[in-house]
Amino acid sequence: MKIGDFAGNTPELRIEQYFAGRTHAWGVFEDRFGTLRRSFTVAIDGRWDGRELVLDERFLYADGETDRRVWRIVRTGEGYYEGRADDVIGTAVGRSAGNALNWTYEMALKVGGDRWRVRFDDWMWLQPGDALINRANVYRWGLWIGTVSLFFLPEGRMVRPDTVVNPAVRPPAAAE
Repeated sequence: MKIGDFAGNTPELRIEQYFAGRTHAWGVFEDRFGTLRRSFTVAIDGRWDGRELVLDERFLYADGETDRRVWRIVRTGEGYYEGRADDVIGTAVGRSAGNALNWTYEMALKVGGDRWRVRFDDWMWLQPGDALINRANVYRWGLWIGTVSLFFLPEGRMVRPDTVVNPAVRPPAAAE
C-alpha cells in the first residue's frame, strides 16, 4: 500500500484532532502463525496545543499487566508527522492522506523479561462514526513476527451496549 492510495477518502483523518481528549482502544497481538498471544485495552488522554500532540497511553493486558507510553508528536508539514516516546528508538515517521495514516518506527518492545528491537509498519484508517481501525505489522531482524490490531473510539462517541446500531438487527426480547 501507498499512502497516496487513500487521498480523497473520507472521513479525513487528522490525528491532532482525532486524539484530542479521551480515546479508548481495544487490541490484540497475533503471532505470524495466527495465534492470539495478547489482548489489551488502552485509555488514551490526548492534548493538542497547536504544535505538539501528547498522547498518554495506559495499557491494561488481559493477564493483568499494565504499561504506559507517552507519545510526543509534531506535524512537520501538511500530512507529515514525527513522533517520539521513551521506548521508541529514534523518531517515528508518519504520513497521512484522506482517511489513512501510515507510521513507521523501531521500538524496544518488552517481551517477558527482555527487550526486543522491533520495527512497526503501522496503518490507521478512520471510518464513519469516528471508529479508527489500526493494523501494525511487527518485524524483528527483518522477519515478520506478527500483527497488532486495534480499534479506537473517542470517549464521546462510545456506543452503549443497549444501543441498537443497525435497526434491522434487534436484540432478543428479555425473558420475563
